[in-house]
Amino acid sequence: MHRWSELFIPTLREAPADAEVASHKFLVRAGYIRQLAAGIYSYLFLGNRSFNKIIRIVREEMDRIGQEFFLPALHPREIWEASGRWSMMGETMFRLKDRKGGDMCLGVTEEEVMTEIARKELRSYKQLPQIWYQIAPKFRDEPRPKSGLLRIRQFMMKDSYSFDIDAAGLDVSYRKHYDAYCRIFDRCGLKYMVVEADSGAMGGKESHEFMVRTPAGEDRIVSCDGCQYAANLEKATSKLDPAEDLKPEGDGKPLLVHTPGKGAIADVAEFLQVSPKQDIKAVAYIALKAGANGSEKLEHPVVAFLRGDHTVNETKLLGLVRSSELRPMQGDELERYFQGPAGFIGPVGLAARPKELLGRWLNSSKEKDAAKKEHPQFAAVIDNPRSLTVIVDSALEGRHNMICGANQLDYHFKNVTPGKDFECTLVADIRNVEAGEPCPNCGQPLRIDTAVEIGHIFKLGYRYTESMGARVLDKNGKEVTPIMGSYGIGVERILTAAIEQGNDENGFWLPPSVAPFEIVIAPVSMKDEAVKSAAEEIAQRLETAGFDVILDDRDERPGVKFKDADLVGIPYRITVGKKVTEGTVEVFIRSTREIRDVTIASVVEYFQGVLRAG
Repeated sequence: MHRWSELFIPTLREAPADAEVASHKFLVRAGYIRQLAAGIYSYLFLGNRSFNKIIRIVREEMDRIGQEFFLPALHPREIWEASGRWSMMGETMFRLKDRKGGDMCLGVTEEEVMTEIARKELRSYKQLPQIWYQIAPKFRDEPRPKSGLLRIRQFMMKDSYSFDIDAAGLDVSYRKHYDAYCRIFDRCGLKYMVVEADSGAMGGKESHEFMVRTPAGEDRIVSCDGCQYAANLEKATSKLDPAEDLKPEGDGKPLLVHTPGKGAIADVAEFLQVSPKQDIKAVAYIALKAGANGSEKLEHPVVAFLRGDHTVNETKLLGLVRSSELRPMQGDELERYFQGPAGFIGPVGLAARPKELLGRWLNSSKEKDAAKKEHPQFAAVIDNPRSLTVIVDSALEGRHNMICGANQLDYHFKNVTPGKDFECTLVADIRNVEAGEPCPNCGQPLRIDTAVEIGHIFKLGYRYTESMGARVLDKNGKEVTPIMGSYGIGVERILTAAIEQGNDENGFWLPPSVAPFEIVIAPVSMKDEAVKSAAEEIAQRLETAGFDVILDDRDERPGVKFKDADLVGIPYRITVGKKVTEGTVEVFIRSTREIRDVTIASVVEYFQGVLRAG
């Protein structure tokens, strides 16, 4: 039997000064965690019990669809070079050298390791499909660890990987994970939603995130209450209402107009007596990615054009230009590519790279020569030092007679029609959806909430198996490349999301399935023999019946015990007090603060009804 007096449960009355979100405050106050360094935590007794319960649920559901491995956290550089991600990961990856000078890293994720196993061991379609998973620590050098366990540098992840012979097989493996994740999060007692997502550095096509709405979240999700549409803001779209076009002036060709000191969209709109919806906004960037040695940064000029009242979704833009980072262009760079200052740049007359060169950075003479050999018709633009990638938001398609910067101080153009008066590299959705815009499916107003990601599934495709040389023979004896999926769950994220969903000023309550204990038994006085004896008997009977019970046998005032019980996340409290003479105890339900009288004789049956029903 677990007795509180014998356990290490270092509860605190005050939260740490740097704790901003509920889960961080209460995990520390309840004695679940202690910080060792920024973004690095020790999990104490209560925290470890909850983690183990979460892991058990994850393992049970994953064992229904896959096989558990245990992989090394220390990886050689070579496998990350083979996939092309040694440089892409940049400073996110912890890097080190062994005593022989060999480059190593701590595992950020395990696509490379799993693919290396598949490359060496899988030979035939008869060995497919395969679903392999592990539950193990991961390491990411977060630049700004914060919010307790929500953004940390070492964390526990369930990561799994599927290998199939073709896309149809991947569909099946993907669905198996989707359903397994739903079972896991249902069993963990979370209120979650599944949203369309961006794959980010993992790569791949189709992707879904499992999200929990909470003010503590760093992600923003767009959803519709009228239908099932839901997407991460990085992926979300909407159905825009038509915008009114201006009438042409003069001969309808771009008309230069003087706009002294009017560089901001709002100022231009007011000065010209138009709506921002009739203006073209320009946002110029330098796209960055790590060079071959992992430290140098390669640069590429990019400009995004969109409606004046819209904002750029940089994640969408990063995916299009195949970059890991964006920074705003500086004054000298604006002069180089636009020959005009900030506030007055526009699309007319730019040296836009063609779509065929999208994603090719051309930072060296060798890269340029290769591009010209492949696309000789684009030699002039490849050699042009002012050429850049020009992305036009799809909301500008079909628009006419708009206002835009003229790449000249204090001047704008009127009568500019996208697709006619300037060239671009690509037209694509690169804008942020706004709350209240019509749902793309049903037209109802969209809502935007902050959320925490607890799981993410990807259809990786052939990215890793192709680059790392994994091959199998198909039914016809032909060598083919297996197709992959990647699937992750953050164990800490499940715990923190549960706390964010269930807390008040006194502490928090966890779903029974992941709480360190299901029931705490609090005798009001250990000196009263009748009370003490009844508490011991109840604890023994409940434990024999299979319930996870802790007896608070401390010689403390009832108020101290009740405050600690409220704080530490246990969903039910049995108060053993003066009513024992009547054969009755009080059951306190932490989430609702309801109190119910239950006879001692029926206490096991009561909890079998509330905790084991179904």
